[in-house]
Amino acid sequence: CSPTYTSTCSPSLPSLRFGGEGSCGDDANCGHSRLGRRAMKPDGPVAHRADYVVEKIEHKHALELVRANHYAGGAANTSTARHGLKRKSDGVVVGATLWMPPTARAAKALALRLLGDAGRHREVLVLSRLVVAEGEPQNAAGILLAASTRDVWRDKRWALLVTYADQGYGHRGVIYQATGWVDDGETRSTPKWLDTDGKIVSSFSTKSRIVAEMRALGFTTESSVKYRFFKL
Repeated sequence: CSPTYTSTCSPSLPSLRFGGEGSCGDDANCGHSRLGRRAMKPDGPVAHRADYVVEKIEHKHALELVRANHYAGGAANTSTARHGLKRKSDGVVVGATLWMPPTARAAKALALRLLGDAGRHREVLVLSRLVVAEGEPQNAAGILLAASTRDVWRDKRWALLVTYADQGYGHRGVIYQATGWVDDGETRSTPKWLDTDGKIVSSFSTKSRIVAEMRALGFTTESSVKYRFFKL
C-alpha cells in the first residue's frame, strides 16, 4: 500500500466523515454524514481549494480509502473514473471518488425518464463512492465532489450523472444540493444484504445464491430508500 494514502496501511486509521449513499441498479454509494441545512454552515475549520489538489488516481488506491473508511466496506473491482483529494502540504490523499455505469436496466430507465430516450443508456454514469477522512475540514468533500464532477463532464460520452443518498444511514444529500445537483425525489424501497459486520454485500456477489443460502452464511437484509440526484 502507498504511504501517501490514508488507508488501512496508515499507522492511524481515520474514520469516514462523508460516507456512501445508496444504489443505482443496487450498487452506487456516495454522500455525507451531516444532516439538515445547518450542515451547510461551517462550524469548524474551512477547507480552501488552494490547499488541495484533485487528480485522477488508480482504482486500487481509491479502493483502499473506501475499504478503510466507507461504511459499505468496499466497492466494485473496476470503475470508469476515479479521483483523489490530495493535501498539498504533505501529499497525502485523504479522499476519493469512484464513478461507474449503473446496471443496464437502471440505465435504460434513467435515460428514458431524464434524457427522453432509453437508447441513450450508455450515456449514464453514477457516482459510486465518495469518501473523505475525518480530520479534514467539513467542506473538503464538496471541493472533491465539484472537481471530480467537472473532470467527468470533460468526457463527452456522458450526458447524465446520477447519485443517491441513503436514508437508512441518515443521509439527506445536502452535499449534492450544495454543489448543484438536482433533487429527483425518492427511489422505491429495495432490500440490501449486510454481512455479520454490518457491511453491505454487493448484489453481484449474491445473485447466484438463494435466500436460504444467504441467511445460512449469516447475511441479513434491510430495506433501503434513497434520495436520488442528477446532473444534465
